[in-house]
Amino acid sequence: MPKKFESPVSVEQIDRMVRTIRGVRVMLDPDPAKIYGVATFRFNEAIKRNRHRFPTDFMFQLSRAEFDSLRSQIAMSKSEQSSQIVMSSLTNLEVN
Repeated sequence: MPKKFESPVSVEQIDRMVRTIRGVRVMLDPDPAKIYGVATFRFNEAIKRNRHRFPTDFMFQLSRAEFDSLRSQIAMSKSEQSSQIVMSSLTNLEVN
């Protein structure tokens, strides 16, 4: 029997990762990467490599103004792994 995936992140932590941007509930790319226990750049590579598995609106890139505003709202440090990619839907997400 295949081993069930267990996230290193609690449901409560996941709930706090969800933000509303452009009227859409999203997660910043480091957050689902943390859930799956992979580096952000590896997570994004897997998404790009498997683009056909996701809806066209699965992810989008924030404008510089949106990113800067979000950074100030959540006190995101420049040293954190961060990019301007957000995930708008996490259905059927499999990172291999």
